[in-house]
Amino acid sequence: MSRVPVFWKWALTAVIVAFAAAIAFWPRGGSENAGHVAQPTRTIDPALRAASGAAQCPTASATGQRPGPLTDVVLSCLADASPAYPGRLTGRPVVLNLWAYWCQPCRTELPLFQEYADRAGSAVQVVTVHSDPDEAKALALLAALNDDLRAQGRAELHLPGLQDPEAQVRAAAQAPTALPITVLVRPDGSIADYVARPFRDADDIAASVAGALGVTA
Repeated sequence: MSRVPVFWKWALTAVIVAFAAAIAFWPRGGSENAGHVAQPTRTIDPALRAASGAAQCPTASATGQRPGPLTDVVLSCLADASPAYPGRLTGRPVVLNLWAYWCQPCRTELPLFQEYADRAGSAVQVVTVHSDPDEAKALALLAALNDDLRAQGRAELHLPGLQDPEAQVRAAAQAPTALPITVLVRPDGSIADYVARPFRDADDIAASVAGALGVTA
C-alpha cells in the first residue's frame, strides 16, 4: 500500500514540470519577434535642450547648390528636434565636427570649436554632429560642459548641433569609424576633406580649415 502514494507523488511532479515548461515557451505578445520590436523614440525634456546651449540650426537653402554626398541626408536639430539638412547649407564653407557623448577627446575638443567659431565669425559655419543614438546623453554632456566652462570663465558652447544616430555624415564622407572626425564642406556642398584626429587648439583647427577650404581666421 505504501507504493501508491509514491506513484502519485511522481505523477504530480511530472505534471507540474510539464506545465512550467509550457508556460516558459508560450508565445508572448502574439509574435515570435516581439522582443525585436523597435521602442518609441525617447521624449527629450525641453529644459535639457535649453541647458545644453545648442543653438538653432542654420536654415537649408533650396536653390543654388549642386548635388553633393550630403544633399539627401536629413537629421534633427539638437536645439528643438526640427529637421536639419547638413548638405544644404550654401553660401559659405561648413565645418562639421562629429562627436559622441562617450568620446573623451571629443569632450576636450568641443570648446576649441567654439573658440574657432567665435574667431571665424560669418566666414565659416561651424556645426557639431552627435554621431550616436542616445540624444539625451549628448544634451546632458553639453550641459555639463557648459557648467565646467562657466566655472573656468571660458566661453560656453552655443554652436548649432545635429543628431545623427546612424552616423550618416561619417558614411557620406567615407571617413573611419573612430571619433572625433571633422568634415570640411565647400560652399557648393562637396566635401573637401576630413580630419580623423583631435585638434590641439583653435589655431590647429584654423590651419586645417584654411588648407582645405581657403578660409583664414
